[in-house]
Order: sequence, then C-alpha cells, then structure tokens
Amino acid sequence: MAKIVGIEFKEVGKIYWFSPDPFKLKKGDKVVVETIRGVELGTVAVETRIVDDSILEHELKPVVRIANKYDLKSYKYNQEKAEKDLVTCAKIIAKNKLDMKLLACEYTLDRQKIIIYYNADGRVDFRELLKDLAAEFKVRIELRQVGPREGTKIIGGIGLCGREVCCKAHLREFDLVTMKMAKDQNMSLNASKIAGLCGKLMCCIGYENELYEEIRARIPLTGDIVNTPKCKGCKVVSADILRERIKTIDKDENIEEWDAKDLVKVKSHREKVTAEDLTDDIKDE
Repeated sequence: MAKIVGIEFKEVGKIYWFSPDPFKLKKGDKVVVETIRGVELGTVAVETRIVDDSILEHELKPVVRIANKYDLKSYKYNQEKAEKDLVTCAKIIAKNKLDMKLLACEYTLDRQKIIIYYNADGRVDFRELLKDLAAEFKVRIELRQVGPREGTKIIGGIGLCGREVCCKAHLREFDLVTMKMAKDQNMSLNASKIAGLCGKLMCCIGYENELYEEIRARIPLTGDIVNTPKCKGCKVVSADILRERIKTIDKDENIEEWDAKDLVKVKSHREKVTAEDLTDDIKDE
C-alpha cells in the first residue's frame, strides 16, 4: 500500500500524485515539489489517501516542503514577471516572423526555466527563436506546443451559453467528444452552434452525453415503430429527448404527440454510425 496526495499546479488543472510523507497535508495547502520541469509550487487538491501499489504508474516523487512565505513571495513575483515577459516574447516571435500564436509563459519556482506555450497549425522551426529568447532571458527555455482545446483552457473566454468556458471553469481534463454525440442530442450540426472557442466540438456535449444515452435507451426514437393508445404500428417522426415527448404519424398521416411512457416500442430503427460520426472535426454546413 502507498500513501499519496493530489497536487494541482494551475487552478482547475490536472492533478498529479506525490508522496506526502513526512508532512500532514490538507486540501488547499501550498507545497513545493520537484517535477520533470523543475521546482514548482502546487496546491493540495486531493488530501492524503492510501492506495494499492498496483495502481501507481510510476514511482512517486516526494513533497519537498510545505511552502513558506519566501516561496509564496517568489511565486507571486514570478507571475508578475511572466506577464511582463510575455510582451517581450511576442515581440521576439514577430521579429522572427513565425506562424505561431503565443498563449502564455511561466517560470519555475526557482526561475531556472521559462515555459512558453503556443498554438500552431504545424511544426515550427524555432531554432533562431530559441537563440533570441535565451539571449534575452538568460535562463533555460522550453517551448511547448499545445492543441486548440488546451490553448483555450489557458486563455479562457465566454462560451455560447454566456458563461465562462467549461475547460477554464471546472474541467480538469478533456474527455472524448464526437459528432455522433451531437447528433444523439438532436443538436444543430451547424458549426456556429456546436463549436467552442477552440473550434472543436463543445466539451459540454461530451459530459452531458451519459444522460442522453440513458434516456435514449428507454424511449422510442425517430424511425421506430410504436403502439400508441390510439393506434398500432405508428411511426415516430421526432423525439424530444429531455422532455421525453414523442411525435408519431399513423397510416392516415395524422401526427400526435405523446409522453414516452405511454408508448410501446414494436420495432427499432438503428442508425448507421460512420467514421465521420466518431471525429471531433467540424465542417460548415
């Protein structure tokens, strides 16, 4: 058995596991740890727990210390310095005429390294850029290319719903989102309706999908043949998933609306799933 504690390095960021011994840590504590990037300051997001050794993917690194006032002061200074240096980074990138979108930069706690995050459509030859950055900042430079979703999580913004985008507000990691999920939720497949700020399918489609799957499994869907209180062998022409209201048409082309619980499914209509349904790429209709 192993004792672990969950540490986050960004608000609503991914949780990493460390060995808490010999410290007694509680949620919200600031700690100093050593990662593959260097010495960093993190926050306890998951309190100490005991787990089986078999679930650990690699050897745990220890918590170096509980952060003191000097660590907190240094962290705040690094944040302020990174904001100023972001402007300098942008100027150096513009001078090198590189096709890349600068997102953010941050320092390790000991200021031995600066990590610069960017978006780009393809690979970027930044050999000359690295020389210029190293000459300007005189520390180790790490250029980290991130995807569209990760880029939006860094910057943030307001979604179509009028609220802060989910990736910034509460999603720690990105789940699979596919076009089939959008279709199953009867969403308009217009790019402006289903795309987030990142240009990919909205994350909410993914984490709401379980509810839609549960409802779809128990109610008749479009194309199914059902028996209604008034007729047998009617065809379902539309289904309001969340309200569980079903519209049917009989042989005389009369259309009526019913509660799903009042119908008996006689024959199911299976939709064919294509490779296009399983992608998160969005095409303008």
